[in-house]
Amino acid sequence: MIKTIRVMLIPNNRQRSKLFQYANTARFAYNWALTKEQENYQSGGKFLSDVDLRQEFTKMKQTQEYEWLNDVSNNVTKQAIKDACDAYKKFFKGLAKFPKFKSRKKSTPSFYQDNVKIQFSETHVKVEGFAASKKKNKQQLNWIRLAEHNRIPINCKYSNPRIKFDGLNWWITVGVEYPDPVVVPHNEGVGIDLGIKDLAICSDGNKYTNLNKHHAIKQLEKKKRRLQRSVSRSYEQNKKEGKYCKTNNVIKKEKLLLKTTHRLTNIRQNYLHQITSEIVKREPSFICIEDLNVSGMMKNRYLSKAVQEQCFYEFRRQIGYKSAWNNISVVIADRFFPSSKLCSCCGTIKKDLKLSDRIYKCECGNVIDRDYQAALNLKSYGENVLHQSVA
Repeated sequence: MIKTIRVMLIPNNRQRSKLFQYANTARFAYNWALTKEQENYQSGGKFLSDVDLRQEFTKMKQTQEYEWLNDVSNNVTKQAIKDACDAYKKFFKGLAKFPKFKSRKKSTPSFYQDNVKIQFSETHVKVEGFAASKKKNKQQLNWIRLAEHNRIPINCKYSNPRIKFDGLNWWITVGVEYPDPVVVPHNEGVGIDLGIKDLAICSDGNKYTNLNKHHAIKQLEKKKRRLQRSVSRSYEQNKKEGKYCKTNNVIKKEKLLLKTTHRLTNIRQNYLHQITSEIVKREPSFICIEDLNVSGMMKNRYLSKAVQEQCFYEFRRQIGYKSAWNNISVVIADRFFPSSKLCSCCGTIKKDLKLSDRIYKCECGNVIDRDYQAALNLKSYGENVLHQSVA
């Protein structure tokens, strides 16, 4: 079992310049490989393998025009070319959209590190090729400080190390191999109903409120809107000859806006991690969640913002991988399963149930909160699916 660990880097000025240099070189190699693939396809040739492209790229590095490519580790450009070829293959197999060129302004700066040559200590990570000299005092440039100590295990196998810039900070993500879980949970299963009024209602009675209704989140959203308006006004005021001019003041405001956006995102992500970890730590035998049509829900202009802020996909993703770590089965209910309209006592479907009806009243005498009933129905759905799979 491979777990991915993400840690923030704290580089000095020289290391920061090197990180951007590596990321820009990786972007150049990716775009170059895509261009070669497109030219080859238009001329009627077969698919170019990454081996052929890497050989051509190595010859190009020996010319005087592209001599600057030798300042960057060979593994960075090699993996960038391989990524471009993989993206091109996936398009023709129908697995992804046509790969786009990476823009200097819009793309996320990132690059690959060799999983064999990368080294970790308790406080630092060694990046390959920053220092040209092998002297001990010069090699210190290769070691970048980690924001969290003892987070990444030492002396073990690493997979797919990537270094990425999110607009404010540099981050490293690396896969670490752990032993597969042996213990299988035998506690009662859980059905989870996701909603807007409350984020999640569990069949065991636990309810998790909507974080976006809290005062602190509302204040941050208000601050974000003010900054967005301020940046927009600054662009209009500094407009010259029909072109927008970015001043130092605009750059400061945009950075402050980015910090506010990141803080909001981090608060929401942290809340989701707390909830999903708490559910998984109860060790249920299975977790059943519904397959929500989020793209359809986003078309409702009155609820689209509230749906977007709830991060339903991220909740489902976290439940998925955390359950896999703990040997817990995850059952995805059918999209058209009437979890809210189905009576949990007699099984009658109430077709005329409106979204505004928060209490479910059945002819059999069952009076229950509609979200809690949906969670109970999802739990029953999960039990039936698992029984059928065993049979």
